[in-house]
Amino acid sequence: MKRKIAGLDLECSALGFGAWAIGGPFWQDQQPLGWGEVDDAESEAALREAIAGGVDFIDTADLYGAGHSEKVIGRVLADTREDIVVSTKCGFCFDEATKQVTGSSSAPEYIRAACQASLKRLGLDRIDLYFLHVPELEGAERVDAFAALGSLVDEGLIRSFGWSTDSVEMASWASELEGCVAIQYERNVLRANPEMDALCESMGLAGVNRSPLAMGMLSRKSIEGRTLSESDIRSKAPEWLSYFENGRPKPEFLSKLLAVREILCSEGRTESQGALAWLWATSEASIPIPGIRTVEQAQSASEAMRLGPLSPSQVEEIRSILKTS
Repeated sequence: MKRKIAGLDLECSALGFGAWAIGGPFWQDQQPLGWGEVDDAESEAALREAIAGGVDFIDTADLYGAGHSEKVIGRVLADTREDIVVSTKCGFCFDEATKQVTGSSSAPEYIRAACQASLKRLGLDRIDLYFLHVPELEGAERVDAFAALGSLVDEGLIRSFGWSTDSVEMASWASELEGCVAIQYERNVLRANPEMDALCESMGLAGVNRSPLAMGMLSRKSIEGRTLSESDIRSKAPEWLSYFENGRPKPEFLSKLLAVREILCSEGRTESQGALAWLWATSEASIPIPGIRTVEQAQSASEAMRLGPLSPSQVEEIRSILKTS
């Protein structure tokens, strides 16, 4: 399965490798923001397995693991760079040594410095898709930030840019800019986002779907019977992470999953593969980026692409059960 990214004049896989989880632990004060401890050898093996299985879109951010995710990807790209679309983000400040998030910035000079640092960690001369990670900006601050991204395109340091935001207003504004080719936003079978889908489709933008598996809740195999580590964000979920509480999935989301589980698992799919199939079936712009950190997860993601989208009747049945638009 492929997706056309119009502004880049290229195709990439309809599924991306979400690389937040391979960054390892990082924090904001006492709040964990990573997904627990990682084994870099396993992370690299997962990346290689995903690429071998047809996944040629990798999404990360300089923030993930305070630069560590980009470094892991850089080691893999050193001998597999050809035909891989690389997406990363900027906007949050951090200390690589202490793994602490120290704030955010959209200042042009910060964006330029962050881009150069990401290029070095990734071992690249140019980033294919560069997202602003700060979700909302207004007025001159917004204009200046995207002017800086445009300058990076002109200088050849990035090929294109986008915005990681759940605000339709912000996304609509950015969609009019030359060089903007994608919006990254939260979307999954339990939390549909038809307004943002419609915007991406009408403007010819790639809709990069963040949290396609509801932070792992739609892959119960990965969380059932587990005690999440103190360095896993889900163990002490911040307010914006609505799927978990006290390290466990919230009952209201689990009940929704159980209501549609049989449909998601049709044609031999797992729950997570069915959740991805729903995304593809409900938007032609959709590029979900599930978190992948093991070879088994990489194989499952590749198999999901082979199985393809749900049928229109299955989509309608889920819509009726969950009462979504």
